[in-house]
Amino acid sequence: MQEYIEVARQKGLDQVGFADHMPLPHMVDPSLTMSREQLPVYVERVLELKEECRDIEVKLGIEADYLPHTVSDLAPLLASYDFDYIYGSVHFLDEWIFDHPDYIEEYDKHDIDDLYRRYFEVLGEAAETGLFDILAHPDLLKKFDKRPRMDPRPLYVDLLERVREKGMCYEVNTAGLRWPAAEFYPERSFVEIAFSLGIPVTLGSDAHRPDQVAGAFDEALGMLHEVGYRELATFSGRERRLAPLG
Repeated sequence: MQEYIEVARQKGLDQVGFADHMPLPHMVDPSLTMSREQLPVYVERVLELKEECRDIEVKLGIEADYLPHTVSDLAPLLASYDFDYIYGSVHFLDEWIFDHPDYIEEYDKHDIDDLYRRYFEVLGEAAETGLFDILAHPDLLKKFDKRPRMDPRPLYVDLLERVREKGMCYEVNTAGLRWPAAEFYPERSFVEIAFSLGIPVTLGSDAHRPDQVAGAFDEALGMLHEVGYRELATFSGRERRLAPLG
């Protein structure tokens, strides 16, 4: 974690937030998430860095997968720690980890438009739980450049109205540039609709290595400014405030 903070310093950030993946209630796979036993260790270490770092503000976050059949287990676990913010994400459709490179062939077994409808419906269900502060990488389904034939914007509108109803914000995640999608999650038309609905936005690089911290932030900030955003959402103790976009 100290290496990530050092890169954040070098890039001129005044805040850096960690949001490792919450243990999955229904499976154990060390390549995907930490274990239940590692979660308190993760929290303790980030809190130590909060105290140690005086020149940069360190935030304690977590990314939690929404799965309809495990959500009852998720709520008490999230409430056990004093997170600054909680990302809600969807990586599973039923038991299929659709963003995992080992399982790309599963796309060929489905109608792509049906997959998009299902994915955005599950995202909407995640928003409606009220468990999350931020909707993570909202069009992750396109990661391997699998695009719908239909116009996805009505799906965006339906999802974002549910996000607004729950007082959430969403993330512009620059990691999509590192994958075949070759664009931010979400795409610009999603951002434009979100802005028109008055939904706040935050920014993440989904850095899985220190050198990826704040990757393509200048480009993302430029896009947000072009769309009309002038503020970014930031969090402390699950309380959101808006900071000038710069």
